[in-house]
Amino acid sequence: MINTTFRDEWYSNLQKNVLAGLTTSFALVPECIAFALVAQLNPLMGLYGAFIICAMTAIFGGRPGMISGAAGSMVVVIVALVAQHGVQYLLATVVLGGILMALFGILRLGKLIRMVPHPVMLGFVNGLAIVIAMSQLEHFRQATPQGEAWLQGTPLLVMGGLVLLTMAIVYVLPRLTKAVPPALVAILGVGVLSHVLHLPTRTLGDLAHIAGGLPALHWPAVPLDMATLYIIFPYAALMAMVGLLETLLTFNLTDEITETRGQPNRECIALGASNVVSGLFGGMGGCAMIGQTMINLSSGGRSRLSGVTAGVMILLFILFLSPLIERIPLAALVGVMFVVAQQTFAWGSLRVLGKVPLQDALVIVAVTVITVFTDLAMAVLCGIVIAALNFAWQHARDMRADIDDSTQGMRVYLPHGTLFFASTTHFQELFQAASDPARVILDCRHLHMADHSAIAAIESLYERYDRAGKHLQVTHLSARNEALLQRAGVDVGVA
Repeated sequence: MINTTFRDEWYSNLQKNVLAGLTTSFALVPECIAFALVAQLNPLMGLYGAFIICAMTAIFGGRPGMISGAAGSMVVVIVALVAQHGVQYLLATVVLGGILMALFGILRLGKLIRMVPHPVMLGFVNGLAIVIAMSQLEHFRQATPQGEAWLQGTPLLVMGGLVLLTMAIVYVLPRLTKAVPPALVAILGVGVLSHVLHLPTRTLGDLAHIAGGLPALHWPAVPLDMATLYIIFPYAALMAMVGLLETLLTFNLTDEITETRGQPNRECIALGASNVVSGLFGGMGGCAMIGQTMINLSSGGRSRLSGVTAGVMILLFILFLSPLIERIPLAALVGVMFVVAQQTFAWGSLRVLGKVPLQDALVIVAVTVITVFTDLAMAVLCGIVIAALNFAWQHARDMRADIDDSTQGMRVYLPHGTLFFASTTHFQELFQAASDPARVILDCRHLHMADHSAIAAIESLYERYDRAGKHLQVTHLSARNEALLQRAGVDVGVA
């Protein structure tokens, strides 16, 4: 892994990064509009949020090449808030959530992402890939007098044909040339074809009209009192947690793909600041978006310029280019996102399911399924809990002891392993106080004490031998273990 220089972050391969940013901006627009509509918000709120968050994290963040915007995982959190309290409380929540995100980075807690095991990462990637693919199926439905129904007949054939054509271009073009991003060629090519042939297919303009002006600074119109804080804080905390989780997991994935190392704490601070600004300018909250990040990376976007280009282009779409952008067929964007889902899914994880330990395979499957049916935060937390319980169980089973009876009237126990809450019972079972000789040595040279349960286990063992009228002596304590016992005020005849 190598660290990037300032020149790499900004000026490397300008043409590729600008084109990658342009491609990514096309993919950001329908996602942000759709997420805003789900939350019953003005689509411009999603686009303003995408512009501000994408541009600010690209300029100030710690991970060049990663794309942030108004993400769907954040929308799920705030739907109930908007329905019950309105848009102004949402904006206040976005500001507070941004402050919490920034504090997370200021306190240098970004390194906690190291606590996420690799099987959880695989499950996260697979789950989001499935979610990306499934979310595109909504574009194969249309409104009818009887409600929403699946496309049928000619509209379905046209939609399906354009989706397949888009995917074919994305897959085939890189074999012919790598001068331009295949996704960009596919979107523009299918758009021109659809317009020239007057194909009856839905366009981006059918989702919403995106013309508008510059976002205006506006403090959320909510009372500044404890009652407001009581309403918005739970949503802000959950929004911050979900946003940070998705951002840091996407951050790790981007590190692996680009073979460079970013700065997670800096990314958290930039993400928090961008959410604060977005809330003050009437935009939605957001975080890293794995689908758009994959589009940017696969299109050659590696520098900050690609993210800045994507953000600025969204603003230009709103101000000047909406008549052109609204003509882009949804089928072209759906086809690109299907390819993204296919490329994001860790297909190698399917091959290793039968080769890795059963508990790791369980984590991969569990995180994938929970991500699809609930949300990312719940999936990752469940994955970490499962992995942690498995780690504790395995280490508890590793506890053993060698016994030396070579000296007359004395027995030496030489335990091996980590003494902590899960291994104390097994540790106690290693000793036979009733049948041991009068003098017993506990040699701790290969024993590591990890927590208060370890201290209690040593103290309990000493009391067992004392009740049996026998003497237990503890030897070869490491400096750390001895300090641990002394700090707890435990005197067990250490020698």
